[in-house]
Amino acid sequence: MTAQRTARRLLDLVVAITVLLVLAPVMAVIALAIRAESRGPVIFRQRRLGQGLRPFTVLKFRTMRHEADAAVHRDYVHSLIARPEGAERRQLYKLSVDGRITRVGRFLRSWSLDELPQLVNVLRGDMALVGPRPVIPYEVERYPKRYLPRFTVKPGLTGLWQVSGRNERTYEEMVRFDIEYARQASLLLDLRILAKTVPVVFGRQGVA
Repeated sequence: MTAQRTARRLLDLVVAITVLLVLAPVMAVIALAIRAESRGPVIFRQRRLGQGLRPFTVLKFRTMRHEADAAVHRDYVHSLIARPEGAERRQLYKLSVDGRITRVGRFLRSWSLDELPQLVNVLRGDMALVGPRPVIPYEVERYPKRYLPRFTVKPGLTGLWQVSGRNERTYEEMVRFDIEYARQASLLLDLRILAKTVPVVFGRQGVA
């Protein structure tokens, strides 16, 4: 298991460093576009829970108006957890209509470009390239115990859920994929998921 963890960590470092170097000009353009459209910081920072429920600060390109009210999303997520199998598909986790999102932000989300700064989280060791979605603390407040196994591994930039239907899945299905990954995590599985992530992103699968 130690060799597997070491190999997966090396993969994380090599890929994260390479992508950050190659896409540095793209990220600079994104930063300029965000700053030109709306006031506020380019990078959005949010507290998330990682492996072992340890808190860390996730980094993303800001896609919403500065100081947008988080209560709307919190109430929406709580409703998903309350009826995990009954939630409408293609509306998982992100509101289908959200007036807080900027025009640049909507474009970034549609191509998953807003998540590029999370590669810094990977370098820091807070996240891995592959793993469960990093969870917001107010989600865990409503979690049943059967969801907790998802926290036995690091959260990831992509994962089994993202390449298996993404927003077309219910909340319960998303958690099941996360737990399945946590129980079967390996270098080979990571490579398979990474290989599937590229066509999912460029095909914009699961984009509402």
